[in-house]
Amino acid sequence: MKFRYSLQVMTAALGFSVASIGAVHAQASDAPASDAPSAATQLSPADQQFVQDASQADATEIAASKLALKNSNDANVKKFARQMIVDHTKLSHGMAALVAKKGFTATPSADAALVGKLQTLKGRQFDQAYVEQIGLEAHQRAVDLFQQESQSGTDSQLKAAAAHALPTIQHHLAMAQQLAGAMKGSS
Repeated sequence: MKFRYSLQVMTAALGFSVASIGAVHAQASDAPASDAPSAATQLSPADQQFVQDASQADATEIAASKLALKNSNDANVKKFARQMIVDHTKLSHGMAALVAKKGFTATPSADAALVGKLQTLKGRQFDQAYVEQIGLEAHQRAVDLFQQESQSGTDSQLKAAAAHALPTIQHHLAMAQQLAGAMKGSS
């Protein structure tokens, strides 16, 4: 019962946060022209691509982690999934708020092929695929993506945000490596 309640709270919080982002974007869109982002605050094409890629990574990890809460029987996998939902929701909202101020709106969508594949799995098969593909592979790509942006992004605020998020993503990768090791040790 406690688990179902916390999942409902997380789902409600996510819905509220998404609605809040929409309201922030609507306010930015309704602002007078003098309050519109200036050319100096707009993102370069490379920075825009980073935001799109990071947003897709967040959406994929959140969607896959929600599946983990349903399809896994492993308490450690579920604990990892809950942490991914919380952290990636926070990262996603922070990124959306930052780029909205710069006149850019990301259109995050989860990797449908990956989430679809995971959706067909249950139990141990799900756990292995989720930890491998989301925990290890996706987080390694995210570490690389955020390192690249933090080193060579053109927008100073976005570059700083990427550098600030990087330790969290690196920690996720380390957690996934530990989880993968524990799963191999128990087979």
